[in-house]
Amino acid sequence: MPPARPSLIDRVTERLRREIENGTWPVGTRIPTETDLVGLTGAGRNTVREAVGALVHAGMLDRRQGSGTYVVAASDVQATVGRFLAASRSRDVLELRQALDVTAATLAARRRTDDDVRTLCDIRDRRQRSWDSDRAEALALDTALHRAIVAASHNAVYLEFYDLALPTIEESVSRHVAETRRGFHDEHGALVDAVIAGDPDAAAAAARQLFAEVSAHYSD
Repeated sequence: MPPARPSLIDRVTERLRREIENGTWPVGTRIPTETDLVGLTGAGRNTVREAVGALVHAGMLDRRQGSGTYVVAASDVQATVGRFLAASRSRDVLELRQALDVTAATLAARRRTDDDVRTLCDIRDRRQRSWDSDRAEALALDTALHRAIVAASHNAVYLEFYDLALPTIEESVSRHVAETRRGFHDEHGALVDAVIAGDPDAAAAAARQLFAEVSAHYSD
């Protein structure tokens, strides 16, 4: 018996999934409106609505009342990891982040390139400048800074896992700032400086110090 042909909803769902997976709509961004999706796919509104709903159910999209629908995971795997981490204790997630960041900082200090250095300096400076004027932007840049350090480690597996955990990391950063009301600018600056200087021991120590400071001002 030949396999059943995918339904129109299945085909539209797969089309939207590909747009997310190939980075057309990155994690954290809002997807096009329903009207635009109708034009993009050539399907009716009900079909588009069902396809979006399927990806919401899969954990890749999140509908936000009055704001739109946002990408929260770049793949089914990321969605699964995100659901697991979201159900974990906040303290456990913080400790996992510390383990990842300390090792990544050590590797980044050994392997960072000139492009990595320019990226880290740019994100660090923009993060600090925006802290008092645009807290949402500053929080996004905080996460971007830590990801840039992981990217500078040039360990593809580390970066892949970090990206899988990114939505939970973003939520964790947001909560830590709400709890501590601090930007830890000196600690972030010391971490970036150590990576730029190519000092693995200092980078690891700076990462540990940053998380020690966060933990000291954070309640589970």
